[in-house]
Amino acid sequence: MNTTQPAPDATEYRRILLVEDEPTIAGVVRDYLVQAGFQVVLAADGFTALRLAAERRPDLVLLDRMLPGLDGVEVCRRLRAAHSVPVIMLTALGTEDDRILGLEAGADDYVTKPFSPRELVLRVRSVLRRSIPEFSPEPSVEVGGFDLSPAARTVSRDGRPLALTAREFDLLAFMLRRPRQVFSREELMKAVWGWDYGDLSTVTVHVRRLREKIEDDPTRPAILKTVWGVGYRLDPGDPGDPGLGDPGGPGDEEESAGADH
Repeated sequence: MNTTQPAPDATEYRRILLVEDEPTIAGVVRDYLVQAGFQVVLAADGFTALRLAAERRPDLVLLDRMLPGLDGVEVCRRLRAAHSVPVIMLTALGTEDDRILGLEAGADDYVTKPFSPRELVLRVRSVLRRSIPEFSPEPSVEVGGFDLSPAARTVSRDGRPLALTAREFDLLAFMLRRPRQVFSREELMKAVWGWDYGDLSTVTVHVRRLREKIEDDPTRPAILKTVWGVGYRLDPGDPGDPGLGDPGGPGDEEESAGADH
């Protein structure tokens, strides 16, 4: 059994402030960033961007050049006056003078529309790697009422601390970083336990135990849901939906004496 896990990428789970007033572009870019493992905070105008930058302390800002109210160049100048956060400017204006204006305002990089979302993700990682100090602690995860600090190994829901075992914490952290994505028990075993193979009921029991600590009604999970025949999905902040399928989940009828692994 392989228990060696690769060293984490220092850019993973970092918080990106995406400032884009075009909903279609914002949605596509957000989805690519989330799939790449980033947390994404959205703003549709410059004033909201400045407020969120102060409140949420992003690790990087993706900033559209043309914004309503306060344009991207002025937003970048104000960000630079208050924060050291790296900025990548997004623009449909591709002239050399326009690029120079953005860079002189303090942008770290410049991407011209139309752009490949996958290329943009690579540019984000490149800028982050240059800006994140070595041994910088992993960022906190704040989603759906959960506040999880990997550095302190603490987690709360709606301000109430949760008492989790080490493996329950790792499982919840993995799912919170990837909300609304479905993972099989095999995928969870490899990602959370670092095992290429093993008793899948270990995952089953840990899911059940975690539900007992995060769900209002563990018998009808509204957060950590079962997707029948596939695996599990975490839907934070969606308490009105009882989930897809029986709360027991695939193989949930199996108990395992090895669940404490």
